Parts: sequence; C-alpha cells; structure tokens
Amino acid sequence: MTGTPLSPNVFRGAIVTAEPLRPASGVVVFQYNPDELTRTLEPRTVGGDAGSGPLRLSGPPAETLQLSLEVDAADQLEAANPTAVALGVRPILATIELMLYPPAPTVIANLALTAMGVIEILPAAAPLTLLVLGPSRVIPVRLTSCSITEQALDPRLNPIRAKVDLGMKVVSYHEAGAASAAGTIALANHVALEVIGALGTSAAAARAVRTAAGL
Repeated sequence: MTGTPLSPNVFRGAIVTAEPLRPASGVVVFQYNPDELTRTLEPRTVGGDAGSGPLRLSGPPAETLQLSLEVDAADQLEAANPTAVALGVRPILATIELMLYPPAPTVIANLALTAMGVIEILPAAAPLTLLVLGPSRVIPVRLTSCSITEQALDPRLNPIRAKVDLGMKVVSYHEAGAASAAGTIALANHVALEVIGALGTSAAAARAVRTAAGL
C-alpha cells in the first residue's frame, strides 16, 4: 500500500555502534518503533545533608532506559528472502547480541598473547553506542541488559518472531569527559534539553497571560 500525500513520514529508530573491527554489524534499524520508552533519572548531588548548607548538583543525572523491540520475518518470508528463509530473524538478533561481545579478533589476539606469556592484557574497549530516537535525539548509551524471547520457531528451530527487552545506561559528559565523542554528544543533548525546556516555559507563560487577559 502506498502512502497518501497526507501520510506523515515515519522516522525509524536505531541503535548504532562505532566499532572499527566490526563495521558491518553496527547498525540495528528498528523494524517497528517501540510503543514506550521508560526513562529513570537519579540526580547527582553533594552537600545538603541534615540541613548543612545548600544541596548542590555535581553533574547531570544518572539516567537509565528500558525499551522493547519486536522483529518479525513474515514479510521477508512471503517475499522468499533467502536469508530469512535460512535463518529467520537470527541475523538481527545476532547484531544486537554482538553489541555485548568484544570483537572476535581481539579475543583471539589476547589468547595468543596469553599463550606467549604476556601477563597483563588490556580488555577490549566497548564501542561508542548511540540510541537514535529521531533527528533531535541521539543518545550515547551502554547496553546493560538484553533479554530475548524467540517465538514461532521454524522447522530448523530458527525464530520467525522475537521480542527483545533492552536495558541501557545513558553515557554523560560527567563520566566520559566533555572532550570525548560520547561526552560531546551528551553535552549537546544537555544544551538541546535546555532549549526545549525554555520553549515549553515560554508557551506556558503565553497561555497564562492569555488566560489572565480573558482571551
């Protein structure tokens, strides 16, 4: 079915990772945008205990996110997509899971160094991961949990449908440093939030004035 001229453009959310050793597996575009996003913010404070001085904010709040994604290979199977026929939705699930794994080349190299007697090996750094929720919300995050429910298994036991529950921690400039890539994006989000908040405050003030004037 083709969209009418009045149909709104739908922006698909995504999770993107920047990882040089796995450049082909770092983008997950949401097949269906999530119905809801749960955000929990905890302030970073110092002082103010037992009335001893003012309560101060030491940085941006610690924020966690929870969302659920659904993937379905029905359309691809109807179109006889060979990958979907052979693997169902396993490729998209694998892309999500790999965001929690160190790159295999790093693991193999570390095993080789261990066999050579190298005592201290630096663990692989987590990639820069971005949760993209529209053009004005690009959030640096770290995946903290991933629960996958595979459904409608085909004769090869590949899932045709799946639900993925993701837990994430928002990376702030307080933790990453404002000069880092994640910190720069986080600080830009902070500035954008203040601009959006100012717009809301201005709109509320204008409504109050109109109400007081009887307009």
